[in-house]
Formats: sequence, structure tokens, C-alpha cells
Amino acid sequence: MRTLVVDHPLVAHKLTVLRDRETDSPTFRSLADELVTLLAYEATRDVRVEPTEIETPVAPTTGTRLATPRPLVVPILRAGLGMLDGMVRLLPTAEVGFLGMVRNEETLEATTYAERLPEDLSGRQCYVVDPMLATGGTLAAAIRFLVDRGADHITAVCLLAAPEGCARLEEELGDLEIPVTIVTAAMDERLNEKGYIVPGLGDAGDRMYGIAAG
Repeated sequence: MRTLVVDHPLVAHKLTVLRDRETDSPTFRSLADELVTLLAYEATRDVRVEPTEIETPVAPTTGTRLATPRPLVVPILRAGLGMLDGMVRLLPTAEVGFLGMVRNEETLEATTYAERLPEDLSGRQCYVVDPMLATGGTLAAAIRFLVDRGADHITAVCLLAAPEGCARLEEELGDLEIPVTIVTAAMDERLNEKGYIVPGLGDAGDRMYGIAAG
């Protein structure tokens, strides 16, 4: 597994505003969207492409287009929805699937409660979007779910990550024989006793949509 922490001043600036407890939900959603687009630029460096012949106004030339089958963007509900637009802005021809997973706040284990995905993902590149890589349980379960359906290349885009979560992914997904990459804006210090990232930014879903939506 490869982990890429994007080192860019604009990423750091936007992340700082997201961390601020005084940032309201509309601003949080807007900045998260902008930040995801910056992360998506790095996350898609390995997207599969193929040559294509075109005619410019001056002469014929060989260009590049996304290969088929098209990449699949998979937000993990509900907080991952706030990252979807930022991903498809860079991948407008990508398909979108949805995976609903919930974490038990006592055991910290993730279970799947809903999914809208192709039954066969053979040969597909998948981009999983979830704001927080905390304990790693949800993301590990999501990646395993996609691989079991045939996905052969996984990139996860997260606003923040914790060392404990990355270590868990390494442990639980170490047997996979496909490329797995984590792209994040920052690797934070640790998890607290409740499984939240420190210093983190709080509950991303609540800050995007409000507690009443949970």
C-alpha cells in the first residue's frame, strides 16, 4: 500500500480553515469540495488512458483520453457525498457508485447497510472518497468489498488520515495483490480514546450537513 500526503500551500490553507471550529457548514462544504479537487489531481496520476486520433484546426494529431472501462468513483455515505463533486469535476466521464457503511461507536467496526454498485468490477479502477481515515475499519471494509467484486486498482482520497488507520489498512489488506493508494491532505498525530483523529477537524459529516442529518 502506498500513502501520499499532498504537500501544497493551497491544500494546507484550505485544510486549516476546515479544522477551525468556527467555520460554518456552508463554508465547510465549499472548502471541502475545493480541497478534494486538489487531492483528485494527485490521486488521478495513475488513471488509465489510451491514445486517440483527433483533428485540430491546423493538423491531425494523437491525443489521450480515459481508457475503458471508465473509472468508478465511490463515495462512502454519508460524509463521502460532500467529496463527490470535487472528484467528478476532474473525472466528468467517470461512473459513480455508492457504498453505505456505518461504524459501531463502541466496537469501531464497520458494517455495510447499502450499496449501489455494478456486480462485476473486473478491470475497473475505483476511487473511494471518505473524509476521514481514522481507525481504518470503514475504509478497509470498503476496499475489500470492491476487490471482492473484481476491482483491480484502488485509490482512496481522504481529507485527513491517522497513523493507526494506515497501519490497520496495511495489516488487513496486506494480502491483496492489487495496487492500493491512499491520498490525503495531512497525516495527523493520533486517535483519541473515542477513535477521533487528533487534532483532526471533528465529525466531517456533522460539519458538512448538521447533526440532525445523522
